[in-house]
Amino acid sequence: MIYKKYIKKLLDMILAFIGIVVLSPVFIVLIICIKLDSKGPVLFRQRRIGIGKSEFYILKFRTMKIDTPKDTPTHLLQDPASYITRVGKFMRKTSLDELPQIINILKGEMSIIGPRPCLWNQYDLIDERDKYGANDVSPGLTGWAQINGRDELPIKIKAKLDGEYVRKISFWMDTKCFCKTIVSVIKSDGVVEGEKGT
Repeated sequence: MIYKKYIKKLLDMILAFIGIVVLSPVFIVLIICIKLDSKGPVLFRQRRIGIGKSEFYILKFRTMKIDTPKDTPTHLLQDPASYITRVGKFMRKTSLDELPQIINILKGEMSIIGPRPCLWNQYDLIDERDKYGANDVSPGLTGWAQINGRDELPIKIKAKLDGEYVRKISFWMDTKCFCKTIVSVIKSDGVVEGEKGT
């Protein structure tokens, strides 16, 4: 399929480059706010699963305190809200913490649309995605599962939706996901505060 093999990746690079340029003022403001709010680095690196179950480090703006246990989904932490910084709470609710993943897209590790990359130790989700071929495409900044439940979805449903996306990959499917993501972010659909594990 020409779109899946060539056009999608080209569009990812073009849109990611435009995103970096246009959103640079937002990056600067968020960097300043993070540094003023709490101790620690601005960016958070976390080991994730990419295409073909290869591993890479996803980038996010840090939303949690530096003593937060690593490689643990937020919803599995005891009293997760206590680890989230004040600025982090706002960024997680608005998904602004995900913006540095534009760099992952430019590096070819991610796509704009695709299954959200899971943690390296989320073996149940990885195995479930294998059933649908969802580990065989580049993970995305947003995806079909993200706009159909996000944090509220159980693993089996999430993997099934990821598989549905894989079967239907096309320019129109990606456009639909992109537009619905904007609406979901504005409405904060599916975000369970203190339990965001992606």
